[in-house]
Amino acid sequence: MSPVNQYKKAEKRLVSRCSNWFKKFTSQINEAIKRFLVLGRQKFTVMFIPHSEKKIFNFRISLFSMFFISLLFFCVLGVFFYLSTHYSGFSRILLQKSKALTESEASLELIRDEIAEVTKISRVFQSTLDNTLKALGLNETSALYSNIGDGDLSSFFDIQEKKEGVLQEISELQSLETFMTRSVEDLEKITSLLVSHKELLVELPTFWPLEGIKGRLTNDFGLAIHPFTNNLYLHKGIDLAFARGTPIVAAANGKVVERGYEALGFGHYIRIRHNYGFYTKYAHLDTVYVEEGDVVTQGQRIGTMGSSGLSTGPHLHFEVHLGSSVVDPKRYLNIQRSLGTE
Repeated sequence: MSPVNQYKKAEKRLVSRCSNWFKKFTSQINEAIKRFLVLGRQKFTVMFIPHSEKKIFNFRISLFSMFFISLLFFCVLGVFFYLSTHYSGFSRILLQKSKALTESEASLELIRDEIAEVTKISRVFQSTLDNTLKALGLNETSALYSNIGDGDLSSFFDIQEKKEGVLQEISELQSLETFMTRSVEDLEKITSLLVSHKELLVELPTFWPLEGIKGRLTNDFGLAIHPFTNNLYLHKGIDLAFARGTPIVAAANGKVVERGYEALGFGHYIRIRHNYGFYTKYAHLDTVYVEEGDVVTQGQRIGTMGSSGLSTGPHLHFEVHLGSSVVDPKRYLNIQRSLGTE
């Protein structure tokens, strides 16, 4: 027999076996379905017998119906447990949110108190700023605050009509922002004025001539008794006593125009010329650090305290001249002290 015929016979046998196996399998499946349907269609009688036994309630139900009812019951039960658990978790979250809301309300109340306190302080600041502007001669800037009346901060800030739904706290913060913005302009003017004053002060003999200390005022400006002759004379400066070697500094920017020595007078002394016709003199020095022609700056060391010349002890004799006249040095030294810039 040829291989082709053998192959065809083998193919027919395989197809026949597969067909028989499939028919047998299908027949078994059909038999199983029939048995399952027969089993599921079986009827069961359920009877409810009351204690009186007068009337008996009974009904018939198939196995399929019992299975469906049981499945429906377990589904409902499962949904119930799921919703119960979910509701419990939701209640816990709701409780946490409620607690957080309570804490937020407490924090908001603290913020309100702080805003009220800041508003109160801003009123004081506003009054102080206005007084400062007037003291510095900047009265025209007070026109920014012309709306103020009886401490009513809302009119002072020139607030427009509040929109509906805007919180009072936000409105107050906006008012404070407006106030601070306007105040910056005046503070800048004050700063500019103070800088100009400071630039002027370094040109005037306003810096205390003893470095880092006040010293002891032993002789004031004006008529005095001469310690050696006991005669009445005009003391043209002030005498500041302290330890020998105390640093002496320039009272203002200027140029050294004289450095000298008088054995029966001022001892070692320095004379400095400043702008605007001012001169200062420093006498009875122990050592001198500058020479004639040197340019010095306010606060620069120019020598040390001593007792050279005609002197009763270590001290600095300090004079201020305006043109050809002598003036009381304290009138100018007190300028920086009153401004708090020394």
